[in-house]
Amino acid sequence: MKKLITTFKNIFAIEDLRIRILNTLGFIAIFRLGSYVVLPGVDPNRLQSNSQGIFGLLDTLLGGAFSNASIFALGIMPYISASIVLQLLTIAVPYFQKMQKEGESGRKKINQYTRILTIAITAAQSFGFIQTINAEAIYVDPFWFSISSVFILTAGTMFCMWIGEKITDKGIGNGISMLIMIGIVSRLPGAIISEVLSKNLNGSILLIIEFIVLYFIVMGVVMLTQAVRRIPVQYAKQVGGNTQYSGQRQFIPLKVNAAGVMPIIFAQSLMFLPSLIASIWRDTSELAATIGNTFSDYTSWQYNLLFGILILVFTYFYTAISVNPDQISNDLKRSGGFIPSVKPGLATSEFIGQVLDRITLPGAIFLAIIAILPSIAMLCGITREFSSFFGGTSLIIMVGVVLDTLNQVESYLLMKHYDGMMKSGKLKGTSQNIAMAS
Repeated sequence: MKKLITTFKNIFAIEDLRIRILNTLGFIAIFRLGSYVVLPGVDPNRLQSNSQGIFGLLDTLLGGAFSNASIFALGIMPYISASIVLQLLTIAVPYFQKMQKEGESGRKKINQYTRILTIAITAAQSFGFIQTINAEAIYVDPFWFSISSVFILTAGTMFCMWIGEKITDKGIGNGISMLIMIGIVSRLPGAIISEVLSKNLNGSILLIIEFIVLYFIVMGVVMLTQAVRRIPVQYAKQVGGNTQYSGQRQFIPLKVNAAGVMPIIFAQSLMFLPSLIASIWRDTSELAATIGNTFSDYTSWQYNLLFGILILVFTYFYTAISVNPDQISNDLKRSGGFIPSVKPGLATSEFIGQVLDRITLPGAIFLAIIAILPSIAMLCGITREFSSFFGGTSLIIMVGVVLDTLNQVESYLLMKHYDGMMKSGKLKGTSQNIAMAS
């Protein structure tokens, strides 16, 4: 406890770090206040909460802004979608590949394209969001409400994006990821209260067991997020003038979960298709009605089996497009590095690919287990609100953002010659894959 108090004193003793933390808290406060500002023309007392399917996922990630029909109802989700599209384009389209290799100027161009695409996606999603608002809650002309709301929602998303960029520049942590985490964490107190109220005095022991299980699940997610397979790399001796530099031995860190949270997001977006397609023939086919009912219940074993398989597939897919063994091999060859007992060039690329395939499988299985844990928690009697924190997208994002933020704080402390927050030294960076928000 004394060490913890000393660490907090050290944090606020560093002026730059103190200012960044205060800036972050200020921007977060603005973001949370905006989530309660309802769209003009909407009666909040008549809103009907839609917590099912993709709407429930969005509402969780946005901290209730979606169900509140607020000006930040779409948050930074369109920006994340645009970032995913641009990342895929940099892999598939030569024009964007060339732009990515241009360094800082290329990144600025890609960011500009991302912003433009964000506006287009937000405008399209705004029309869809307006359809989710029940007509009884709208007390103005529906046509003008739709037009004005599109502009307001688009402006709200761009403002959220600006807040995220300001947190990254003038605050602490990755701004976009931080906004997602704050939206998730804002639901935690209410979820805990509802879980406590659902248990009587005899259920107090069960409540303690739930928190113990949650603790070990969080530790497991931390292990998955931090786990890397280090491939040793030896660099050849170099001669500079009359001086000869001995070869250095370093490592290529391959993450066990290189895909991050993206496989769960992709899989979850496809899990609504079976029930949606079955609903077309629901009235004429008993089989279609059964399929629709089965895949509308995300606690059913059929739903979770398909969900887990999709996560395995998307984990391999996203790892393949985000980690390029050929590029790593070429970079090593150009810098005079080689993997001991492995020939440079094609053999090195194949070796890295084999290692990547082997470590991706256990990572994918563990990710699939984490994704279906909320369903298992519900079957064990835990409330819907609290069960979402036992795994899935919410838990992985929270763990990743917290670890990345601690990493930055740790860097400031060590740079100013203070003791770090962890006895084992500096943490490893973790936020590169969070919701594609970095």
